Amino acid sequence: MRRQSVAATALWIVGSALKTAAANPIQSAVAATLCRRTPKTKLMTERIFNFSAGPAVLPIPVLEEARAHLLALPGVGMSVIEISHRSKTFDEIIQGAETGLRDLLSIPKNYAVLFLQGGASLQFTMVPMNFLSLDENADYILTGSWGKKAIKEAQKCGEVNLGADMSDGGFTRVPTQEELQLGDDARYVHITSNETIEGVQWKSEPDTGDVPLFSDSSSDILSRPIPIEKYGLIYAGAQKNMGPSGVTLVIIREDLLPHIPKGKPTMLDYRTHVEHKSLYNTPNTWGIYIINLVCKWLKEKGGLEAMQQENEAKAKLIYDAIDATDFYRGHADPDSRSIMNVTFHLPSEDLEKKFASEATAAGMDGLKGHRSVGGIRASIYNAFPREGCEALVEFMKEFEKKNG
Repeated sequence: MRRQSVAATALWIVGSALKTAAANPIQSAVAATLCRRTPKTKLMTERIFNFSAGPAVLPIPVLEEARAHLLALPGVGMSVIEISHRSKTFDEIIQGAETGLRDLLSIPKNYAVLFLQGGASLQFTMVPMNFLSLDENADYILTGSWGKKAIKEAQKCGEVNLGADMSDGGFTRVPTQEELQLGDDARYVHITSNETIEGVQWKSEPDTGDVPLFSDSSSDILSRPIPIEKYGLIYAGAQKNMGPSGVTLVIIREDLLPHIPKGKPTMLDYRTHVEHKSLYNTPNTWGIYIINLVCKWLKEKGGLEAMQQENEAKAKLIYDAIDATDFYRGHADPDSRSIMNVTFHLPSEDLEKKFASEATAAGMDGLKGHRSVGGIRASIYNAFPREGCEALVEFMKEFEKKNG
């Protein structure tokens, strides 16, 4: 039997349906559907304001370049998701991503940069597995929900002391230096630099003395300059400010590596990935490619100093709107407010549900607060446009007029 093309088959179906339309209304409807040339809807052609906490909004120029080269990289003839991770082409990509991060964050030469998998959630286990034994202790400063998850995994490896526990106040702030209770014998001190759920952010690093400072910086990495030399280890999921989900950045001071006990599972040993330059197994080639593009975009914008100014200005628009009325109530204390995740409440849970629903209908998606705390959360990462913050502020004013 002669093979028919998809187009020919469709035309045959349409023709047959039209011939019998009067006798068969269902077939008539099928024909009408196939014949109709539906114009692209607004959602297909226009981007809405994406306030999602992660995976989150990416820069338009990055998406456009990735789209243009998705089918075939220039001069390569293959897509970036098809090329070998051992190829010269990908070697240039991963080296470009590492160089971009080193330049933006001013990472010293004695720090290794790793592109791993498993997200920050795997790092909750990998960090203590490498640096904490059953007869040792580490200090964890608890400022929110993600810190709780990190502590839960660390307790399976050794003793965890709470350098500060901010849960009694509902995780509304970070502790002062005077409130910290840190031990001189701790293997490390762990913080979560920005709690996405509660919208609480460290504005400066705690003084940990000679004890290495480790940080989960998933939701504010690349949003501002940070003094890398104050840290022993930083880890961050890429899906907030760096790229798509599936890549985990780890920045580790190399003098810590000899302290890792022998016999750790190969894939969970930081030394494996340092030795093999993140290529022991097949990495997320697509994600690393996007990180490389994001780094270039950030450099074009003026680097992290310029990005911080822009982020602070965006956040201020929304916080000013919150503080201007009693109808909205910010969750975090003013001196601990995140510039990445703005969290607030309305007078009732029903109003919060209505707010999130109507905002989505107005083209502002992802504003519903995390299920564990409720309320509203506006995640405004690096690539989120100022126009989206302005639109949210106008929506907040109108919503209060109608429901206040």
